[in-house]
Amino acid sequence: MQKFVSNQVINGTWGEVWLDDEYIGEVVSCKGEVTVSYTDVSMVRSLTAGKKMTKLEGKGSIKLHHVRSNISKMISDRVKRGQTPDFKIITKLSDPDALGVERVVFYHCKFDKAILMDWEVQKNTEESYSFTFEDWDYLDNIDA
Repeated sequence: MQKFVSNQVINGTWGEVWLDDEYIGEVVSCKGEVTVSYTDVSMVRSLTAGKKMTKLEGKGSIKLHHVRSNISKMISDRVKRGQTPDFKIITKLSDPDALGVERVVFYHCKFDKAILMDWEVQKNTEESYSFTFEDWDYLDNIDA
């Protein structure tokens, strides 16, 4: 794409999240990324090492307005039973001016914590959850 129209830049206001197929309307932000790790590969007659991909690590985060206790309660209940909290997260990013819609699903998401209580006087409360994931798929992508 050599040139684009400025109003085609996607605004996060139109982002959405589902956790185990439950719509999360209080979401403020969502991020998912994959980090690639490489191991050096020595080669004869070369002072520069090559690189071999040897590990992928999926990490993400969700930030929410604190409206209800559903996520922390789901994590807390499973952990107290000795179960690994494992979730599916679908995130969607669209914008009426955009050239399309992006949707990504993250599989086997493990949250790092359950926020049992966090507040401050005269401040709207928010919750931020970081997670790892084991697999992902693009459900929709924008081809321009």
